[in-house]
Amino acid sequence: MRLATSLAGLTLIGALSGCGLTIPADPDGTLDTVTGGELRVGTSPDGALVEVRGDEPTGSIVELVDRFAESIHAEPDWTVASEETLVAMLEAGDLDLIAGGITPDTPWIDKAGVTRGYRGIDGADGRELVMLVPLGENAFLSRLETFLDAEAGQ
Repeated sequence: MRLATSLAGLTLIGALSGCGLTIPADPDGTLDTVTGGELRVGTSPDGALVEVRGDEPTGSIVELVDRFAESIHAEPDWTVASEETLVAMLEAGDLDLIAGGITPDTPWIDKAGVTRGYRGIDGADGRELVMLVPLGENAFLSRLETFLDAEAGQ
């Protein structure tokens, strides 16, 4: 039985590799769209992580996301709103990323892709934080996590 299962798996991998499929993939092309373009980011105020004074938010999460945007040659465009509003915007395709004081026990797990948790983010006061991306946009999620692994550790 194991041999049959292994052979079936190898056959599937061979078939998929022949059709130009790239894994991880973004069904809606988020990574391709934001790279060299605009990264639409949503956030909510949260202490030293995100402070809102004037037109643009500031804080350690904002600086971290700005560095991520720079790494993919994107220009961040920030939206400040409640988490509920931001998640609705993410689902509607109006945002590419939500970053702030979101923890792994977020209630939005069925409405968004969630990064691994990161404890090394300045201003998190020991909290493990995650970021949200559109569901299924796995290439974008992977690129973001690779960046966060290097910048914020796990």
